[in-house]
Parts: sequence; C-alpha cells; structure tokens
Amino acid sequence: MEEAVYTAALEETAELGLARVTMEGIARRADTAKTSLYRRWSSPEDIVLRALYRAYPVEQPSPGADDLRGDSEAQRRPDLHERLYAEVFDARGSRFTRTVLRHYADNGQIDPARLTPVVADIGEALMLKYGIDSMELPGDDYIAAIVDQAILPAVGRAPDARDEDRRGRLE
Repeated sequence: MEEAVYTAALEETAELGLARVTMEGIARRADTAKTSLYRRWSSPEDIVLRALYRAYPVEQPSPGADDLRGDSEAQRRPDLHERLYAEVFDARGSRFTRTVLRHYADNGQIDPARLTPVVADIGEALMLKYGIDSMELPGDDYIAAIVDQAILPAVGRAPDARDEDRRGRLE
C-alpha cells in the first residue's frame, strides 16, 4: 500500500500542484481508504514530502574518487537537464521564481542581465532542499529569508526596510 500511496501523491501533485493535493485525492488514486492514510500521515503534504524523499536519489562518490571537479561534473546530465526544462518547466509556463523575476525585469524594476539560470533557480532550489533536509514544508519566515537573503541580493536589490526584522531570525 505504501508504494501506491507515494505514487498517488506524486501523481496528484504533478497534476494539481501541491496546494491542491488532498487526502481524498491521494486515497482515491491509491485505491485505499482516507482513514488508512490518516493512521500514518497527518496531512497530504507529509505524504508528498515522504514520497519525494523516497524518490530522491542519494548519489555516492566512487570509492576511488580523487578529483572533486571531475567527479562532480561526471554527475551532470546536460541532456536530461535540457529535457526537464523544455518538457516540464518551460512547457508549463516556467518556474515561479523565473516567472516573477521576468515580470519585474520586463517592468524595469530589475536588470534583465541578472536573470541567469542560477538566479532563476535559487528560490525553488532552496525550497526543495529545505523539504528534503527537514521533511517539512518551509514556513513563512523561511520563505521570506530565501527572498531577502538569496533572491533579492542576486538581482541586486536589498530587502524592504519593513522586512529587515526578518533577517537573522532563522537558526
């Protein structure tokens, strides 16, 4: 049952987006009772994060690894990277951070030259890493810290003065 639930959770997330995933939808897709889900997980987010955790590969260096750059670059799959963006992200309108940053660049509020692929990935990468590391969704303060401490500096902007009190509050 566990594998069916995790598969169902990932399918629901891919189809509806995380904000719309429900226990009912996961249960229906996994062909199980909603009460069975609640016995093990308290929310659909808990199921999705656990499913992502199980699906996320943990790479190990080879036993004789002695070239950090070479070994790191050997893990790259430019062909897969290009397909992921072309067939998943860009085909669905791009990623949220890139969409928002493009909007501000188009309106002259940030320099379009600063919208590199790395900058466009910062928000999603940090959110994903937080979820993988903690098996929880980041809270509002953490999301604000990502914006204030990573995204805004990367595009050459300082956080608003009213947001300064959020800086440094996270451990």
